[in-house]
Amino acid sequence: MNVPQQLVNGIIIGHAYALVAVGWTMLLGAARLVNFGHGQMYMIGAFVAWWFMGATGLPYVVAVPFAVLVGALLGAIMQRLFLRLTLSQDLVNLMIVTLGFGQALEGAAGLAFGPKPQTLASPFQAMNFHLGPVWFTAQDALQVIATIAVFLALEFALNRTSFGTAVRMVAEDPPLTRLGGIDISRVYMGIFAFEGAAVAFAATLVAPRTPILTSMGFDQVVMTFVVVVLGGIGSVGGSYVAGLAIGLFTALFGALVSPAYTAAAVFALLIAVMVLRPDKLAASGNFAR
Repeated sequence: MNVPQQLVNGIIIGHAYALVAVGWTMLLGAARLVNFGHGQMYMIGAFVAWWFMGATGLPYVVAVPFAVLVGALLGAIMQRLFLRLTLSQDLVNLMIVTLGFGQALEGAAGLAFGPKPQTLASPFQAMNFHLGPVWFTAQDALQVIATIAVFLALEFALNRTSFGTAVRMVAEDPPLTRLGGIDISRVYMGIFAFEGAAVAFAATLVAPRTPILTSMGFDQVVMTFVVVVLGGIGSVGGSYVAGLAIGLFTALFGALVSPAYTAAAVFALLIAVMVLRPDKLAASGNFAR
């Protein structure tokens, strides 16, 4: 086994997991809500970028911001549709309707884009770099750098801006925040829009590595769930560390055992952590602090 190569693979995969999870982490931390349509929103982001390039003939670098804009709009639409459930913190019904929303997105994507796998062509995917025993693509490097930039920007926004202050207040006590004169529906709108934009951005960076399918949302939502739970529900920094750790774990486990069992191994790890150290998960997920 080429250990250096597997470590590089793990770093790349881990940053992909973290970037896909960051929007859901924000939603969980600030709104205490679960969006089981997150994986389908990822799928839509990838297909929108692919469709845009084919329809307009414009390059990948233009398709990325377009997909991000569509993702933000999709998140805002979701918030408006589920505003009452969001404000009432009706978690069970919200989980059900977001699951249904995700299935509706998958069906609509199947009608719009067809069942065949497609390729999101990025010029950076064809640029290879070899450093001794390891290699990676420019797309991989771009993905890692972009993930770090997104997490740093989010930490700055949450701790150094007025909107970040409002988000943390909503996370702490929504009714009290409303009494303080803050329109919490607007805050929720921003959170949902960020989730949609972030997962679409993740899709445009991660999807060029593999064929894109309308059914690929399920795998993404499963791994995203593991990342946000292991990272501590609502912890931005924790989700980054968890994504990186899971990426390294899956790369090494896949090389030593078999890639076919990596998902099962990750869930076994999740179960072990939740059973043995549930206090650590709860402590690391205190978003409002």
